[in-house]
Amino acid sequence: MGSLLRTEAQARADLIAVTSYDVALDLDQGEETFGSETTISFSCREPEASTFLDLDAVSITSITLNDNEIDPASVADQRVTLSNLRAENTVRIVATMRYRHDGEGLHRAVDPADGKHYVYGMSFLDAGPSIFACFDQPDLKAPYDVRVRAPQEWIVAGNGAAEQTAPGEWTLATTPPLSTYFVTICAGPYAVETDEHDGIPLGIYVRASLAEQLHEQRDDIFEVTKQSFDYYHRLFGIRYPWGKYDQFFVPEFNAGAMENPGCVTLRDQYIFRGAHTRTELLTRANTIAHEMAHMWFGDLVTMQWWDDLWLNESFAEYMAHRTTADATRYTEAWVDFGISRKTWGYGVDRSPATHPVAGADAPDAGSALTNFDGISYAKGASALRQLSAFVGDDAFIAGVRKHLSDNSFGNATMSDFLGAVEHESGKSLAAWTKAWLLSSGVDDLRLDVHERDGVIERADLVVTPPVGASGGRPHVLEIGAISDARELQRIRVETDAASTELPELAGSPRAKLLLPNISDLTWATTILDPTSLEAVDTELAAAQDPLVRLALWSALLGGADTGQIDPRMVVRTFAATWPAETVASLGDALARLIDTYYPYRLVPQRDSAAAKAALAEAGQRRLALVDPAAPAALTGARLVAATSSDAVLLSAWAADVDRPAAAAGDKDFGWIALARQAELGLIDRETIEQAAGRDDSLNGHLSALQARAALPLEESKTWAWSQLYGDEHQLSNYEGMAIAQGFFAGYGENDATALLRAYADRFFTELACVPKKFGDMSSEQFVLTAYPHGVVEQGIADAARSAIDDRANTAGVRRALVDALDRTDRALVAHRRFTTESPKHPTTEG
Repeated sequence: MGSLLRTEAQARADLIAVTSYDVALDLDQGEETFGSETTISFSCREPEASTFLDLDAVSITSITLNDNEIDPASVADQRVTLSNLRAENTVRIVATMRYRHDGEGLHRAVDPADGKHYVYGMSFLDAGPSIFACFDQPDLKAPYDVRVRAPQEWIVAGNGAAEQTAPGEWTLATTPPLSTYFVTICAGPYAVETDEHDGIPLGIYVRASLAEQLHEQRDDIFEVTKQSFDYYHRLFGIRYPWGKYDQFFVPEFNAGAMENPGCVTLRDQYIFRGAHTRTELLTRANTIAHEMAHMWFGDLVTMQWWDDLWLNESFAEYMAHRTTADATRYTEAWVDFGISRKTWGYGVDRSPATHPVAGADAPDAGSALTNFDGISYAKGASALRQLSAFVGDDAFIAGVRKHLSDNSFGNATMSDFLGAVEHESGKSLAAWTKAWLLSSGVDDLRLDVHERDGVIERADLVVTPPVGASGGRPHVLEIGAISDARELQRIRVETDAASTELPELAGSPRAKLLLPNISDLTWATTILDPTSLEAVDTELAAAQDPLVRLALWSALLGGADTGQIDPRMVVRTFAATWPAETVASLGDALARLIDTYYPYRLVPQRDSAAAKAALAEAGQRRLALVDPAAPAALTGARLVAATSSDAVLLSAWAADVDRPAAAAGDKDFGWIALARQAELGLIDRETIEQAAGRDDSLNGHLSALQARAALPLEESKTWAWSQLYGDEHQLSNYEGMAIAQGFFAGYGENDATALLRAYADRFFTELACVPKKFGDMSSEQFVLTAYPHGVVEQGIADAARSAIDDRANTAGVRRALVDALDRTDRALVAHRRFTTESPKHPTTEG
């Protein structure tokens, strides 16, 4: 079936209004299929007209419209035509549906730890019709009554509060009006922890095999949940409208979480089964706050059409970091936003896949997913942060309140939201909207400094828009002057000019470091002047303010990403300063970013072994600086385990011998060391199978798949390739991702490099099967994971371009290839520019 067209959705919304849904699901029919009976009441504004509803069924037993039977054989392209409508109508569909394994629809997973089955519903973006018949578009909201039959040992939950009426029989309370993509059912032998806050019943659910870990971590989860509720109630002035609040941590989940009203689903990796860091706790807290923000912005007020999906996610992204920083113990949330989320978004916004935050054309539902990225999240959140600074936070929040109040339980557009902010602030946002929301790309910020005898005579902030832009955007930011870790000046600047004089700096002694965007408030690439660039190493190591360190790292990473700074210098700076980094999220994200994007990618091939070794050495120096039982030691040990080539150390750590105390007994840490052994060819398949035998969990199963795929042996690569692209193997989305993650690991480091080079060419011939095997929602991430990133050659770039031009590949696959190709192109630039030069200091190139 083709994706629902916007014109079709508009015509259907103009014709009908949905009064109610009554959904009965029978989940006790076996492991492959389930029964689905749906009754929909709706009105029609033009009697005798026709419309259609959406249904993705294995088989259809009956369809009845106003007591008239419709032949199930007439259903075509997953659409049921409804003709000769009356003013008031009732349609009833009885069908059999198939459980899915791609994280969409009604997903069924088996926990290998105990063989128990778990079910959860994921109706986003257009997967609802594979669970129940519906008018599947966001602006046809209606209340839902849901009944579920399930195995007697299961519990059942959903959007409305669930009541068990008989063994295996459950009835859910009638919901307020919902969009179809929010409807969910979770069922299985879940373990549960309960609480209550401010009259709201709270529940946390997880697989039975994780019950002990949930019990240990429940207090932190409930604390963040309660703090977020209190913050949003104060901020929005509207009480939580969905009754109870359940959080289901479910297996094999595609995204971080999904904001189903009253029944949020989250990936169950957020229930840590072993050692974990403060960063992981912060990330979980941020996700909890993010999904809760959606209860108001997205659920209470929903976009009219998918082209405004950015506003749901931008708002939740912004609110999550604001809430986590202001209301929880994770006060460093904005630092985490800058290094983790904005770095992701900058990569997209500098690439050919860049697009405006808003206003992107979404002619059909599926096309919206191609712009569901770091721009929709991180840049959109940064734009809202700028909007708050531009109009004043009081006016911004007043506008949010007005928007939520005016459109409660309905749908709205970007214009509605901005109109509410304009009303409360008294400021026109037309120019601001055009510059921030309707344009693409990243502005460059730099200081043009004229000095004499160590004294600044004149300084100007220069804003350079991206190539092809009609003009720059207004910025609210701060500029700092720092020498020897002492902040000498901080200047707040509001400008929409290409060049802005900074009289506050004139007459001042030249500081060693002049840092635009020192508080990381705006969205831009910081280009340091030559004097400041020379001072980066010493000032970064000495800076006490984590936002200053973040701003400096953002400048270095952005410079390497755009080919202006030698990536080897970034590695050197990391090795020199990272071991002493005290903010966990900044240090953890940097370790991940440098290890992922630098050796064997941005760093030229001949220098990559040394770069990898420098990372391992940095991890060892961190271990020497911190308490071996502290979470900071776990971060250092993970970096060593992922980058070291020391066969003796890796063997010992994989066997839980002589590990730092923070990692002792941690099975997940053991798999990191074992995966590194596998990609270096230090172990065989039997060793992996023995490790899997000692860890029968889902994570153990996936880690074993990844390690086996990483073995630099022809037999292992043949097996993995067949698993990923062969018709005879049915993998879950997580199994496919694990094998893909291992396949090209170690390229350039192991004896299978020549073998893998041939597979790199073959990768582009297999792309058409990916959406069919792993689903549309997972396929984009799969392609990004499976892509041969380490093969930095023009031939790979050319093959990627050909695959992007091939319309046999889906839009999601082509979009993933655009992102992956951009990384290859950037690496090629770095190799050409820096291969023949020896690193001296992080200087920019022409």
